Amino acid sequence: MSVTVHTYPQNPRYWKAAIAGQYTGVSVKEAAGFQMGVTNKTPEFLAKFPLGKVPAAETPEGPLFESNAIARYVARSGKNNLYGANNYEAALVEQWIEWVASDVSLPSDAWIYPIFGYAPFNAQATAKAKEDVRKALKNLNDHLLAHTFLVGERVTLADIIVVLTLYRLYTVVLDPNFRKPYPNVNRWFQTCVHQPQFKNVMGEVKLCEVAQQAKETHHEEKKPKDEKKPKEEKKPKEEKKEEKPKKKKDDDEAEEEDEFADKEPKAKSILDSLPPSKMQLDEWKRQYSNNDTRTVAVPWLWSNFDAEGFSIWLCEYKYNSELKKLFMTSNAVTGWMQRLDKLRKYGFGTVLIFGEDDTGISISGVWIFRGQEVPQEMKECDDYELYNWTKVDLNNGTQKKAVEDYLAWEGDFNGRGPKPKDGKIFR
Repeated sequence: MSVTVHTYPQNPRYWKAAIAGQYTGVSVKEAAGFQMGVTNKTPEFLAKFPLGKVPAAETPEGPLFESNAIARYVARSGKNNLYGANNYEAALVEQWIEWVASDVSLPSDAWIYPIFGYAPFNAQATAKAKEDVRKALKNLNDHLLAHTFLVGERVTLADIIVVLTLYRLYTVVLDPNFRKPYPNVNRWFQTCVHQPQFKNVMGEVKLCEVAQQAKETHHEEKKPKDEKKPKEEKKPKEEKKEEKPKKKKDDDEAEEEDEFADKEPKAKSILDSLPPSKMQLDEWKRQYSNNDTRTVAVPWLWSNFDAEGFSIWLCEYKYNSELKKLFMTSNAVTGWMQRLDKLRKYGFGTVLIFGEDDTGISISGVWIFRGQEVPQEMKECDDYELYNWTKVDLNNGTQKKAVEDYLAWEGDFNGRGPKPKDGKIFR
């Protein structure tokens, strides 16, 4: 039996089913050509998987989403038993799967998501998440004092799912000092990931040596707002400004915008003062999203491109030699995109990731901007300084072809080589 899974590269949630397949003899493979943010937005994909979530599996009996559900399906479909020796052990397997979802997955996300740029950093939330992780590891450590595996004497689906839920913690934030009090968990985790069935899917697992930290500290940015409150409270005492209550709606809006640390929310972009352009950026985004790139979207772009009103830029990450893991690189690019909300009206980009873990990962891409320079909305983002920027000369055939390759996610990418392993689209 074969199961095809739509997923992005190096996804631990997909690994649950893939490792289960290694034990049960079920063929679990990644869907060819999947592009996160593109493939899972098409009408064909959404017809099968309405939520648009991955991993999403094509099984002989129909579509299936949610990583634990897919792993359960694979575990029950093969020749080897991953649910223990009897009904009681099967219930224990489910017990640990339920436990890790509530006691580990939730605090793990709260701790790690700010590091990856998926959520703003909050010191209190991170401190609580760390304490919750400690409690969970203590409970797991006590259980594993007298057990080699979670249920019975061999690997079950419980071990697979709990290991994969702990994977981000062990590789991103659980440094030697943090994990030292939990020797039984460490022994069990290492035992599992060194099983051939795990290694065939995950490769070598390198434990965290120095815990990664969240780059942004949004809670600190709110301090000026708190310090200003006494001054704002004194305003009603100024009799000359009694008419102020008429602007209550505007004041409420300003306070709401302060929550997002936007100190000048009403400032207009200099790009708004440019002469009207015959090319509508939103229409380009629709063409790109809804049509084949090579045959429809790219010809539309060249037919409608306004060289006076827009410019195209190639970007290249300056520190490619420091990139080691695909999933971490992908998360870094995702964080960059999330910090560019002010640019959405004025830009479009596709940024691709090439290479393999520990063997020459690189980031590069192409951007379409309103105006003739990289917009201030991009330059205000810290990530801008991490890239070299080259303005594309559309009379240069090599550069123009590179633009088309990056838009299509296929080609030689100006001599870069094979197909990218992952990528992100900003639109």
